Amino acid sequence: MKKKVEKPSLESLREDIVFDTTLCDQKLRLHSTWGIFSPREIDAGTALLLKYVDIAKDADCLDLGCGYGPIGLTVAKLAPQGKTLMVDKDFMAVEYSNKNAKVNNIDNAEAMLSNGFQHIEKDRRFDVVISNVPAKVGKEMMTLMLNDAKRHMKPDGEMFLVTINGLRQYMKRNLNEVFGNYKKLKQGPGYTVSYARRER
Repeated sequence: MKKKVEKPSLESLREDIVFDTTLCDQKLRLHSTWGIFSPREIDAGTALLLKYVDIAKDADCLDLGCGYGPIGLTVAKLAPQGKTLMVDKDFMAVEYSNKNAKVNNIDNAEAMLSNGFQHIEKDRRFDVVISNVPAKVGKEMMTLMLNDAKRHMKPDGEMFLVTINGLRQYMKRNLNEVFGNYKKLKQGPGYTVSYARRER
């Protein structure tokens, strides 16, 4: 006789999902909730991306499409002398990123609501722009994102992106077009980590 699997209660579904993780040797306790991307664990794209980043201790960083903050909070810990901005168009993602910054005592990171670069101050510049790019972001948004990223990067600023393998050639073409350079840092079974630099 099959054992009956009990459904979780509505109250338990409304509680925060909480888990511990280590990314780039940085320990984090992360809170998330249903409806945010990959709420119960670090997704494969983020895990792969963070294996191939190299962040200076004083870097000012931008995490584009931050979710509940695993990438942004990791780079903020790697760059304690810089400031990290995390942005997302989802207000719950922003809320949880800020919550996770507090939970982990990371005072050099903050999250704000923005669709791409739309609400970022026009004169703000970054040493590093990093993103786990959604598979269905759309070509128009991707064009805006890459061109705006270049405009908001300091000379010699770096961009680290992870995408599904199906977007690999697209990213190669577009990074070459916008930045004049492109490097494939790693291609895994499902995801590719791409890199470009804003040359002086």
